[in-house]
Amino acid sequence: MSDNRLFSAAAARNRKPILDVLSAVLPKQGLVLEVASGSGEHVVHFAARLTNLTFAPSDPSPEARASVAVWIASSGVKNVRAPLALDAASAPWPIERADAVICINMVHISPWAATEGLFDNAGAILPVGAPLYLYGPYKRGGAHTASSNAEFDAGLCAQNPSWGVRDLETVADLGRQAGFERPEIVEMPANNLSLIFRRSAASGQPTRALNTCLTS
Repeated sequence: MSDNRLFSAAAARNRKPILDVLSAVLPKQGLVLEVASGSGEHVVHFAARLTNLTFAPSDPSPEARASVAVWIASSGVKNVRAPLALDAASAPWPIERADAVICINMVHISPWAATEGLFDNAGAILPVGAPLYLYGPYKRGGAHTASSNAEFDAGLCAQNPSWGVRDLETVADLGRQAGFERPEIVEMPANNLSLIFRRSAASGQPTRALNTCLTS
């Protein structure tokens, strides 16, 4: 088996505190879709410890999907499906339903259209009350919560003007438009946040609006 695994120092650091939140948020059984799985380190770590759940990783990058597949095979976990080719911004997603959706460190390292698609498509496949879990840095009240986040944001925008640390309130409003309740917020290490959105009974409307590092 060729070793095409990618490695992420951030994934190694944050997987335990994220797992602590997911253990309380995810359903006891069912299918969990991970959007933007990246290297695949997160999904095998979660699956090995939440064995009553089945995980469906996904990523738009062939290189990332290859890494996910090798991480699955090398870890020996049996409750992770083969990675899906899924672009958050595109519809429909190649999965008809899920009991939860998780998305870690995508919102700030992608165009705003990916976040819009995340909410629209997650709303289409999740039942009422099901969680959509987001993790990453956010501004609050239009301001960064730490100088390190401001520096990180500037670096992201320098790489790609459509990237950037988003306003929590803007993301929460986007979720509301897509049919999600206001998020539960959990403070995380290194000035990150866990946001837990729940699918509401009300049907949302597609959410499309400009939001780049220059406007968010």
